[in-house]
Amino acid sequence: MQTAGAIGVFDSGVGGLSVLRHIRELLPGERLIYVADSGHVPYGDKSPDYIEQRALALSRFLIEQGAEAIVVACNTATAAAAATLRSRFAVPIVAMEPAVKPAVAATQSGVVGVLATIGTLESARFAALLERHAGAVEIVTQGCPGLVEQVEQGELDSARTRELLERYISPLLDRGADTLILGCTHYPFLAPLIRDVAGQHIVLVDTGAAVARQLQRRLQAELPGRPQTASSSAQFFTSGDAQQTSRIISALWGQQVTVQYLPEKFSRGEIA
Repeated sequence: MQTAGAIGVFDSGVGGLSVLRHIRELLPGERLIYVADSGHVPYGDKSPDYIEQRALALSRFLIEQGAEAIVVACNTATAAAAATLRSRFAVPIVAMEPAVKPAVAATQSGVVGVLATIGTLESARFAALLERHAGAVEIVTQGCPGLVEQVEQGELDSARTRELLERYISPLLDRGADTLILGCTHYPFLAPLIRDVAGQHIVLVDTGAAVARQLQRRLQAELPGRPQTASSSAQFFTSGDAQQTSRIISALWGQQVTVQYLPEKFSRGEIA
């Protein structure tokens, strides 16, 4: 086992980097370990049981690497597996949820659009979130097949990505939405193109910064006095093509990185 004291973060692919960058900014002294489960991306079309097994396998790997807290940087995995992870592991588990509450507070038109994976939109967790926070605001949801794959390929501003966004955003704008929830951690990387398609006036809401703050609170409350390093360091692993993932993560992370291949028992197996 490596030196203890790391923060483990995982996602179905590279989208969770949108959360990891907030963690790096807020907690610059942390050692970060990130797993892109790109061999199994996208999670949005997988069964909840399948996603739960992947989340268990990745969490076990991160804990073996010395993770003292785990961030589930994926809305779909949160819906399918957060409760199970919290029941199985003693470390703090910080998870995602679409930012319905701040979006409801932000809207002026009374209509909020949600861009998310089908898995997130169909989850009981999301339904409960709407029940708690929507109130009188109309919430219009839109599943977005194909967007995760575009980000995974580094296609952040291609004609195909624009075509998909126009298809998914137009019905929300037609309903009067002035606020859009980015309900998948991949989507913040498409924010410039989303604004170009939807208009610069549109309010975009995601939860990356809020998740980083929640992680900070949990660490202070449950693991006080943890040693810090002089500067942040990050290791990256993938269950997919390590060379391709290195290229995409380097571009999104803003510096050249080498992505290691996840050990076989964690990358291929569904570990109960």
